[in-house]
Amino acid sequence: MKIELEYVKVGDYYFLAPALEPQPDRSLGKYGLMRLRYLKEHRPGLFNRLTLSGKLYAHLLETEDAANDLLDSMMPGMAKEAGATEDLKARDPMRWVGLMNCCKAQVEEIIFAEVIMI
Repeated sequence: MKIELEYVKVGDYYFLAPALEPQPDRSLGKYGLMRLRYLKEHRPGLFNRLTLSGKLYAHLLETEDAANDLLDSMMPGMAKEAGATEDLKARDPMRWVGLMNCCKAQVEEIIFAEVIMI
């Protein structure tokens, strides 16, 4: 059995080159970047493990998708509970915007606790 390993020369030393998975063409959004920052600052062990295994970018994209799905599923219910209806939007647009911003902030707090900071 023959195993072929690839090495990278850095200065005078050779290091084993990690087998990297191809990266998707998507770029990271707000929540993926927040997860990246959180991992770097608060979970360096997990960050290093994901980076060295080549799975960091896939993990960040998965986090991004989960956060956006949670936002999309929770916003209509929160807006309805807060009373941000289409009728209010037509009568008092500034109040409607304020309610929607409040709802989004509440949902984002849930996203931070359940998706970003786990």
